[in-house]
Amino acid sequence: MSDAAEIDLGPLHDYYEIEYAVEDFRAAILAGLSQPQKRILSKYFYDERGSRLFEQITQLPEYYPTRTETALLRAHAAEFAELIGPHASLVEFGSGSSTKVRILLDALEAPSGYVPIDISRDHLIESAKDLAEAYPDLMVVPIAADYTKPLKLPEIANELVRIGFFSGSTIGNFLYAEAVDFLRTAATELGTDNGLLIGVDLKKDEAILHAAYNDAAGITAQFNLNILRHINRELDADFDLDGFSHDARWRPEEGRVEMHLVSKHSQTVLVGGQVFEFAEGESIHTEDSHKYTVEEFHALAAEAGWRAFRHWTDADDLFSIHYLRVA
Repeated sequence: MSDAAEIDLGPLHDYYEIEYAVEDFRAAILAGLSQPQKRILSKYFYDERGSRLFEQITQLPEYYPTRTETALLRAHAAEFAELIGPHASLVEFGSGSSTKVRILLDALEAPSGYVPIDISRDHLIESAKDLAEAYPDLMVVPIAADYTKPLKLPEIANELVRIGFFSGSTIGNFLYAEAVDFLRTAATELGTDNGLLIGVDLKKDEAILHAAYNDAAGITAQFNLNILRHINRELDADFDLDGFSHDARWRPEEGRVEMHLVSKHSQTVLVGGQVFEFAEGESIHTEDSHKYTVEEFHALAAEAGWRAFRHWTDADDLFSIHYLRVA
């Protein structure tokens, strides 16, 4: 990790950054677009504009995960605090606006630190500063990094326990083997006898899922298309955003919602010096969002070295929160 001395830390105690590699981004995009089913990794949604669009999505009436998970966090905050104990540090993977974590911080007894990790540097710093100002006695150390890759976590003074926080059912964006790999890496980073509080979306009626990923206001469509804008800016590409349409589809056999960008007509796109041909109706697969039963997720967690300790669901069985401990 390297610190960024030119950044005004303000109320932050420290800041680390895994240097952003344009070449890695370029290689990932070119590799994905070269596959028979063209793909773009969903982590590249989250440039600054993409992060802000996602925050808008979380407020939409059709998008149940955020409000349901938030209600669960509020309803059971005291239980979480009792399980976690005093002088805990929270490590949030994919922190976004660091909104939900405040519910935990308010409930915990004398929390020692907060380490938000996010790939969107500017959004991360802004959110971390806001949180540090709200909790002046808390050591806040943001890390701009791809949290799916192994990294060394900072030392936090007076820390008795270190707890991971992974909300929003982001675990559903991983394929099964990828989810196991991430959870196994997180177990190593957090360490023996520590825990993970994780939100997991549950399987449910297809109509609810369709509405959540095809909102009437079209914000999810903007979010999906923004990934092409991100590529245009970073790799001097020439994607025509008007030439693609958003499509979200439920795949029951895979247990997931897939998001695609569908080419409206035959077209040629230049990306990073390479030419890619698109037929009418051909798509770029941009995101998976897997849904689980409680039992399915517990089996996945066990394969990654975690023990399912407690879980909570809402009355309608839309969403679940799990407290795992390193086995």
